Amino acid sequence: MIVNGVRANEISGVEWQKARASINNGNCVEVTSLPEGGVAVRNSKFPGGPALVFSKAELAAFLDGAKGEEFDHLVA
Repeated sequence: MIVNGVRANEISGVEWQKARASINNGNCVEVTSLPEGGVAVRNSKFPGGPALVFSKAELAAFLDGAKGEEFDHLVA
């Protein structure tokens, strides 16, 4: 089982994906599906840094909040 905080480059057999909007600007957060069903998130500038691991339900709750503009004040 892959645990929260594992070095992201130690997660094998996955393909990391970044948002189209971040591909050319260098400000990239990347995500990948995990074999156990969870989702890992990493900072592409530090691929060997820690990965944050979430259940799909946790990520869905966050995305729902983001789509509802609940976190917009953090980047305003």
